[in-house]
Amino acid sequence: MQGLGSIIAVFRTAFRNRDLRRLQLAWAGFNSAEWGIWIALVVYVYTRGGAVAAGGIALVQLIPAALLAPFLGALADRYRPGRILLAAYSILAAGLAAIALAMTVGAPIWVIFALAPIVNLAITVPRPAQSALLPSVVRTPTELTAAYVVGGWMDSLAVMVAPAVAGVLIAVGGPQLAVAALAGIALAAALLVVATPGTQPIADPGASGGLATNVRRGVGVIWRNRPVRTLTGVLGLQFVLVGALDMFYAVLAISVLGMGESGAGYLNSAFGAGSLLGAALATALVARKRLAPTLMLAIVTASLALLILAVQPSVAGAFLVLALVGVGRMTFDVTGRILLQRAAPAAILAQVFALLESLMNAGLAIGSLFVPILMEVSGIQAALVGVAALLLLAVAMTARQLWAIDAAATVPQVEIRLLKSIPVFAPLPAPQLEGLARALQPLSVDPGTVVIREGDSGDCYYAIADGELVVAEGGREVNRVRRGEGVGEIALIRDTPRTATVTAATHAQLYVLDKESFLTAITGHATAARECERLVGEHLSRSAGIAR
Repeated sequence: MQGLGSIIAVFRTAFRNRDLRRLQLAWAGFNSAEWGIWIALVVYVYTRGGAVAAGGIALVQLIPAALLAPFLGALADRYRPGRILLAAYSILAAGLAAIALAMTVGAPIWVIFALAPIVNLAITVPRPAQSALLPSVVRTPTELTAAYVVGGWMDSLAVMVAPAVAGVLIAVGGPQLAVAALAGIALAAALLVVATPGTQPIADPGASGGLATNVRRGVGVIWRNRPVRTLTGVLGLQFVLVGALDMFYAVLAISVLGMGESGAGYLNSAFGAGSLLGAALATALVARKRLAPTLMLAIVTASLALLILAVQPSVAGAFLVLALVGVGRMTFDVTGRILLQRAAPAAILAQVFALLESLMNAGLAIGSLFVPILMEVSGIQAALVGVAALLLLAVAMTARQLWAIDAAATVPQVEIRLLKSIPVFAPLPAPQLEGLARALQPLSVDPGTVVIREGDSGDCYYAIADGELVVAEGGREVNRVRRGEGVGEIALIRDTPRTATVTAATHAQLYVLDKESFLTAITGHATAARECERLVGEHLSRSAGIAR
């Protein structure tokens, strides 16, 4: 019940603020539209034009997004983010409504092709705008934490739930009903954000060069680093798989398994469920010294699962196989990101992950094009085998390089194990935990050293590796902390001055984590945020009890 109580408390915090409540409800609507529209479009086009048309609808959506997304995402840095969010939701609603109308009246299929890119471009805008808007809407750091937690839950659930709901609507009234419902949801999202324009962004006077220049410079730096170049390319391969799967859902459900149009949504949900399971299983990768074997095993597993589906397709088998593909793909993604984080120089790490995100639309487009071509040659079985063979070939071609990169990468095992022993950090996913471990700075203190002084501003968190520290409030001892614990989280989470003085009782070995890294890690993960809030409440309750 404590877990349920924590979840309710997080939602209560996020929804107590009226503006934040509106943003979160709008975000839920956006996530539903994003994950539901793809299935509805592919199903509609496939039933009227076959696999080639389905691949075409993917390309006309993804290519403009791949080219324009970096520029559209930067709009929130130049204009009020709430207005950008309103425009994106409104355009999304109008585009979906137009597609639903075109489907209902039986308009020529080229009309759908003309409208689809508008919808996908509108989908690329909300995430950066939402991130820019939230800090100006929340009233306390606690609300910001709760906002990110609730948003993360919505993202995760949408992967699994939205395609299934779209499948139900397609079964009831066809793709046009699903798209019309999504248009209504997007319109509601737009109305919810009308009253939240956000603050005017402040121009960065230190920025040099235009966006295109900066992107080109970052790509050049990455290209010259061979290990980073290899890992970025290998990780980008997963989006080819995801793009191919988006085609397979419709083809398998309608033409192979006899599940009807709604079956595409259900198959997509099976993949989503496998992805969630894969993310949970990936926690075992934390502090593992060698990751290349796991990375290659994960992609081989996904490939073999596709081969099984090609040889013996069945409804039950498709659900199990696609869930297994989801597990393999997510494990591959997590493992690759950890290895990339180990291999990439710190100075270009942000550019590396930004480039990886930009590869997503290109990979999805390639996968969506690859499947129809293979199907036209030899059918669905050949397409499944072809995608599996492509993945296996990529692994075989890069195996030696991956093994060498893995062997040369350093792992902060001591720091990782320390963070794992601290309840606040233990729930973090493997890539975030290892990245946080790399941000730790060692600090040795002698007995009597004041580590934190009551009333000072909080700028960092201290993890205790060895020794004992005394926590005192108003000159009165309230607690002693040792290895596996930390100090300093209250001032960071609540954005208040330090509430206590912390002094070394013995010689102590500490690790210092800066405020930005701490808040980014905690606010971005639901379980970690709940644990941190619980710990803060426990400390404050103890202090209040002692004061009485």
